[in-house]
Formats: sequence, structure tokens, C-alpha cells
Amino acid sequence: MSADTGGLRAHVVVPARGVDVRLAIDPDECVALVGPNGAGKSTVVEALAGLLRMRAGSVVLGGRDLTAVPTHRRRVGLVAQRPDLFAHRTVAGNVAFGPRATGASGREARHRSAAALAAVGASGLADRSPTTLSGGQAQRVAVARALATAPALLLLDEPTTALDVDARAEVRDALRTARAGRPTLLVTHDPLEAVALADRIVVLQDGRVVEQGATDAVLRRPCTPFSASFSGLVLVPGTATATGIAPDGGGELASATHAVPPGRRVVAAVHPTAARISGAGAGLARIVTGVEPRDGLVRVRAGDLVADVTVARAAALGVAPGVPVRIAVDPDEVAVYEPEVA
Repeated sequence: MSADTGGLRAHVVVPARGVDVRLAIDPDECVALVGPNGAGKSTVVEALAGLLRMRAGSVVLGGRDLTAVPTHRRRVGLVAQRPDLFAHRTVAGNVAFGPRATGASGREARHRSAAALAAVGASGLADRSPTTLSGGQAQRVAVARALATAPALLLLDEPTTALDVDARAEVRDALRTARAGRPTLLVTHDPLEAVALADRIVVLQDGRVVEQGATDAVLRRPCTPFSASFSGLVLVPGTATATGIAPDGGGELASATHAVPPGRRVVAAVHPTAARISGAGAGLARIVTGVEPRDGLVRVRAGDLVADVTVARAAALGVAPGVPVRIAVDPDEVAVYEPEVA
């Protein structure tokens, strides 16, 4: 159930929240909007949905100016963290509610409901009460509900955050179907969700766009600390050398993929699991500045470098703040490049 729409061109300006964001989404494109808490992501979603009125800025969808158009006339579908289904209606009734609310006849609404449920693989749930559904089932119904209105723009506001791993996979399949044929904005904290659904990533910080690019490019070569963290990488700032990078913290890391003339300011993207830590020998000399648990490992911070090691390895080295260590990384695990920010 796709909608024949044009793209989105929006300028979200909300001075009271410190937000000034320009956003463009082409037809049939999904853009992931990411950033730390308080960056302005929810403000952007609310403004596009018409839930937050703007005194400045603009929202243009498919050539139609929606800036002053009320929510129910915007043809914008919203899937949030919680499905918030009507407990007194069946699943089919919940999905049919949107079309009915926008003027469709009962017969047309039932047809759209059945088609939307089929599109997300939830036809078998039609006669069920929402109170009997699992979290993943309820969220798929919420996706169908948005789809039944044939939205010209789809807003996905952390749609899988409240689900377990298995349910997330099911809902992502439904979202992949729903985003086809229409501009879609995905707010997420999950890099796997961005990879699965988004063509581009836009990074917000303090109410401004600080980085954007193709999903693969942003994840592989992040330019800001947040996008690096989102990708699971660590950015090491320094100066390009003939063989890699001279980190600001001292020493040199060789890179098998560097192509920057020596002397330029660069960053090296390194995954913490690729860093090897020892008490002496090869590697860059650093002093441990922090130790913390991390996904079954121990994250050792040593100034500008970070290494994820097993608990046994950390214990054997006796790592603790103030302890000197050596950190080495294989050249093929070090990507050196000049950061390009928005």
C-alpha cells in the first residue's frame, strides 16, 4: 500500500527548544534521524506531524505546504514506541479507524484494514482483541494502522525500542514494507535498524544537523563523537603521517587504508575490540583513565584510546585508573580520513 507522493522539504525552527533543522527526504527514501537525548529529534517529529505548531520554518510535502495544516489533514502516518491500540476495538477495527476518521466509507475502511494487515503479515490477528497480543504483534498492528491511511509521509519514532530481540526482527520486516513508496523519517538509537531501513543518516546535536550522509558511509567513517559511538567505533584525532596517523596523545598508528597527505588533521576510526592491550612491549604508551563493564567485556579507556578486553584479560593485567599500559591495533583495523561535518 504505497502512496504516490513527492518528497519532503522541511525547515523545523523552534527557538524555545533551541532547534533549527533543515531536512530533505526524497520520494521512496528513508532517512534515519539520530543523536543524543535532547538533541531535538522528538521536536522534529512533532513538527512534521503537526503536533507542534511552528511560528517560523516550513513543512512542504510533495509540493504541498503543510506548515499551517492541522494534523488530521496532513496525511502523515506516525508509528511510535507504544502501539496505543483501542482496547474496545478488534485489531481490524483499530486499523480501520484511520481511514474512517479521514472520511472513507465503512466498506472502504474495512478493505484498507484487510490490505494493511496483509501487507505486514498480520491478517490472522484481524479478529483478535489488542489485549491478547504480544508486544511484537501489537506493534505490527500499529504499523498496519499507519499504512491503512495511505500516508504521504511516514514517521517512525523509535518503533522497536520497547520490543525484545525476536519481536524487533518481525516489526522491522513490517516497517520495510511500510516505508516502500513514500518518504520516511526513522528516529532510532539502534544502528542495526538504521542499516535495515535507512538510505541516509542525519545526525543531530544541540538542535542542529552536525553530520549526514549515506548510511554505510556514516557508519564506516563517522565524523562526530556521537556517530562514532552509534557505530560502535572510537574516533582518535591526530595528524596524518606517511603510514597512518600520529594521535594527539602521542605515538603513531599505521593504517592499511590511509590516503591523506602527511600533515593534515585527520581522525582514525577504530573498533575497541580491535585494540590489543598489554603491560609492556609493542604499542602506544598510555595511562588507564577509566574501566567499565561493556556487553560482557571490560572497556578500558586510556586517554584517546579505548580497548574492549575479556574480564580475565583485564584481571591479568590489573588494569585500573593510573596504571600504564600499551595499546596496539593492526593496520587493517585502522581507518584514517579527514572528517567532513555538515
